[in-house]
Amino acid sequence: MTESETGRDTAGVGALEPLAERSLAVGLFNHVWELLELPDRTAMQDDAMVHAAHASRWHWGQVGSPQHWAVGEWQCSRVYAVLGRGDESLHHARRCLALTEEFPMDDFVAASAHEALARAYAVNGDIDAAIAERNAAYGLAVELEDDDDRGVIEGDLGTLPI
Repeated sequence: MTESETGRDTAGVGALEPLAERSLAVGLFNHVWELLELPDRTAMQDDAMVHAAHASRWHWGQVGSPQHWAVGEWQCSRVYAVLGRGDESLHHARRCLALTEEFPMDDFVAASAHEALARAYAVNGDIDAAIAERNAAYGLAVELEDDDDRGVIEGDLGTLPI
């Protein structure tokens, strides 16, 4: 995968120090979670959530590892799924999975990629594909050694709209 395919800035646009860039990536990622957890978001908050998810992913593309990129793609997919925008959700879920297949990373992230695909397919109304991806995610989750990681995946799978 080339740098431009991963999201790295190959034009040298990034003028931030790596620690500042990393801090922005983390802060934006966490801000997206705060917005996702709001019971009633406004349209402006929905837009802010989309922009923050993409900005976080972009900053991770500057200073993070492939695992950071994949998690950023996963978060973008989740945001779009929550907003009912299945095509965009599916795009980012596929990017997440592609990164897990190309680069070595935690099995937790691969399970998350399949969870994201299941959610995106469900939002798009493709229940058969959603079930297949849910089963793939669950198959990976039961193999996770960390109980907390397994619980996160199983919890997410329990919220799938299928």
